[in-house]
Amino acid sequence: MDLIERIVDKETKIGVIGLGYVGLPLVIEFCRAGFHVTGFDVDGEKIAMLKDGKSYIRHIDASRLAKGSGPRADGTAELIFAPTNDFSLLANMDCILMCVPTPLNRYREPDMSYVFNTARMVAKYLRIGKLIVLESTTYPGTTDEDMRAILEESGLKAGEDFHLAFSPEREDPNNGTHSTRTIPKVVGGYTPRCLEAARALYDQIVLNTVPVSSTKVAEATKLLENIYRSVNIALINELKMLFDKMGIDVWEVIEAAKTKPFGFQAFYPGPGLGGHCIPIDPFYLTWKAREYDFVTRFIELAGEINTSMPAYVVDKAILALNDAGKTVRGSHILILGLAYKANVDDDRESPSYRLMEKLEALGATVSYHDPYIPMIRLTREFPQFAGRRSSGIDNGYDLIVIATPHDDFKEIDFDSLQVPVVDTRNVIKGKNKLCYSA
Repeated sequence: MDLIERIVDKETKIGVIGLGYVGLPLVIEFCRAGFHVTGFDVDGEKIAMLKDGKSYIRHIDASRLAKGSGPRADGTAELIFAPTNDFSLLANMDCILMCVPTPLNRYREPDMSYVFNTARMVAKYLRIGKLIVLESTTYPGTTDEDMRAILEESGLKAGEDFHLAFSPEREDPNNGTHSTRTIPKVVGGYTPRCLEAARALYDQIVLNTVPVSSTKVAEATKLLENIYRSVNIALINELKMLFDKMGIDVWEVIEAAKTKPFGFQAFYPGPGLGGHCIPIDPFYLTWKAREYDFVTRFIELAGEINTSMPAYVVDKAILALNDAGKTVRGSHILILGLAYKANVDDDRESPSYRLMEKLEALGATVSYHDPYIPMIRLTREFPQFAGRRSSGIDNGYDLIVIATPHDDFKEIDFDSLQVPVVDTRNVIKGKNKLCYSA
């Protein structure tokens, strides 16, 4: 029986490397579909929590992760999930999905160490007939050039001895409308047979797979999706700054413009970009474009505008404090919201960190309040904030900066606090006389 037949019969063992915002939802869906799933991660604390049936991601229910925690989709048996940091167990996996980080280094160039080191680990346990799929967002050519070369150091050939594919993640944490199962899954294979195997696998857990002609097309698809968002967010951020000078409320303009039933999609301004996709992914293509002597001017301009937004917010904070007869140095400022988007505990690349860094560099004492993030975890870029805890909201601050539009913040009576507020997310909607829109 070949791999595709065994996939359809649920007789393959699935290995998911990287148990974060991408890997955990995949684990859940494969378990629900009736597969035996092993989750791999280097973080021993995460593995221990998962073994205890605990989730470290707020919007993912811990009960859905525990071994033997409930019925399969067809109600015939229990979920079987084994979290581990023993990578030698990769030898037992038939299909291996790589969901590891692809950050930027200090020079805003791709840091491919997680992908390549994981590929080297997989190569050690590669066997004939396996399927290897990369889900991490990356530049075109990663899968069928760089990663293939690493995997073939095993002596096996992609497309002949094992299947190789790329399928970009499309997770949107805490999206109440779309889920891993309902979001169409783009799939590209190194060969037609590789594509067939990868599509057969994802057909088991998603409603619609979208096959494309190559892994490069699949890689480019994910980049296009996020570059589109980055460029449009940059446009609205630039217009926000211009309209502010003109005395025009950009939020009112957006609400009016989006009544047009065609030709317009609403994007919203903010204090900067957050999440693992939009602040990072466009620069993967910018970097790769240099290989072809091509300058991606739109992407780079959008990046300049979006990365300048924290400085714009800080300028607004300085203005608000000045109007109150105070200086930044010596002031106590509260940042409302550490997550990069509303109602989640995801703080990856959050612009709030940049705001905290800039304000503290000017001499302010900065606290934060976030009901979803009670304590700051260690991050690669801002390790100095690790261990800092969420503070209460009261009138003891000189300034409040709203950085995340959590629903909880919409219930706060800011008038009663009598503290100047810099609102970057239109939470107050300009109704507070001490509010400064940013």
